[in-house]
Amino acid sequence: MLGCGMVERHRQVLRKRSAILCKQMVVDELLLQCLQADKILTENMAEGILAETTSQKRSWRLLILLPKRGPQAFESFCTALKDTEQEHLCELLTQGFLPEESREQAERQLMQTSERRRERYSESSLPLPTQDETAAKRARTHESMEFSLESDSPLTTPVLPCTQDFYLSHRETSYRMTSSPRGLALVISNVTFDPCTAPDLDTRKGGEVDDEVLRKVFTELDYVVTVHRDLTAEDMKTCIETFRRRPDHRTMDSCVLCLLSHGVEGAVYGTDGQLLQLEWVFEAFDNASCPLLQNKPKMFFVQACRGDDLDSGVEQIDGPGRTSSPSCEQRDAGREGTEDAGSRQGGKLGLPRIKLPQRSDMICGFATLKGQRICTAAMRNTKRGSWYIQELNTALRRRAADTHLADILVQVNGRIKEREGYAPGTSHHRCKEMSEFTSSFCKDLYFFPKHQPHFS
Repeated sequence: MLGCGMVERHRQVLRKRSAILCKQMVVDELLLQCLQADKILTENMAEGILAETTSQKRSWRLLILLPKRGPQAFESFCTALKDTEQEHLCELLTQGFLPEESREQAERQLMQTSERRRERYSESSLPLPTQDETAAKRARTHESMEFSLESDSPLTTPVLPCTQDFYLSHRETSYRMTSSPRGLALVISNVTFDPCTAPDLDTRKGGEVDDEVLRKVFTELDYVVTVHRDLTAEDMKTCIETFRRRPDHRTMDSCVLCLLSHGVEGAVYGTDGQLLQLEWVFEAFDNASCPLLQNKPKMFFVQACRGDDLDSGVEQIDGPGRTSSPSCEQRDAGREGTEDAGSRQGGKLGLPRIKLPQRSDMICGFATLKGQRICTAAMRNTKRGSWYIQELNTALRRRAADTHLADILVQVNGRIKEREGYAPGTSHHRCKEMSEFTSSFCKDLYFFPKHQPHFS
């Protein structure tokens, strides 16, 4: 379908420069989409490359494929390198191997290929940033804790529905999730900060993408979502207080709270530069402060830095690595009683009320690790938003139909672990991030998306 393979002189260039390419090239979704737009790679090929576990393996797999993908593959590859801010690698491939009289012609061909790709992207609705946009946005990697990285738009494929058989086989061992709506969701997203009271807090460009992504995915999961943007610390507190007191919680089975801002360990910033302590947030939803949500799952997602040190990663040694986190078990506060909240009214038979721990049935996902020596700076992308919200959105859309939330967050951790930052020439190049979550869930939480049980 692609005709003959790559011309021999281009094969020789790739072969000679393969070691440098494998070491320096960033093979990410944007570069592969560029090659897909030129029909050099198929979707299956791109997925296979991204499935490789290290950057070097992704680069090597791409270099093995390219010589087999037709006479235009080399030209398209060079253009893709330019479009992804890897011009130095493009120059490495073109300088010294093309005749001098062909240099200007080759440059013109690269520009023409770039224009053709832009036309194809516009036809297929796949976004491709201009060089001016990418240069301006990537220049911010020198200035901000949260770095803007270019790529394509967030995943918007519909949330997959739960089947009746799956619901029937899992409902007894999981939290009740049958109300419609499933619950209320509150998203607080601070994007622009007061230059007078918070001069050190940059605008979180791309932050507006995150709150829209969360609004859409939780709406599809049957939540009533409210989004508030750019609140001071005190306004955030008032907003959360109002949310937790809403009487609607009585008839709903869960709730969601998302906080997106700059942050430090244990707190997030309001637009006025004041801190909102996360401990106060969790206390606001504990069993004493929020009785309408007792025994119901309460979900928190925090997209914010927990420090200003960048995780530059470590080289993986040979052999599989395995880590395990110690679990913490709590005694059942009411082993003899299994009645729901409606039967805890003082007991006509003189039985004592069931007691609950002060705080339970909560899960909180953090974009970054709580570190003593290394605190991870959260990475953001101006088109897709932050890494963490990207992966959370993707995992919920693809796996909520048959996977409980804790396992979904484990999968998010795995995807975040694989990602690397892109900022050639800076200490941020190939930087890493690691997410985590804490949980006091007592059952599995399945969203049972798009499923309404039939009561007889």
